[in-house]
Amino acid sequence: MTMLTAVIILCVLLTTGILFTGVGSMIHGGQFDERHNEQFMFARVAAQAVTLLLMLLALFLATS
Repeated sequence: MTMLTAVIILCVLLTTGILFTGVGSMIHGGQFDERHNEQFMFARVAAQAVTLLLMLLALFLATS
């Protein structure tokens, strides 16, 4: 396993963790959700973007 693969796996796990935390917050509702809902969703989108870019980089390096 290369270092890039390990970083991609960590980013996927981070994205999944952020997603489940945000969904759990929405299910629970309340004041915490009102304050942090947008932060969780922005963090998820950012983590997904980083993961996608790293996967594209790995694909590019594998084909060259």
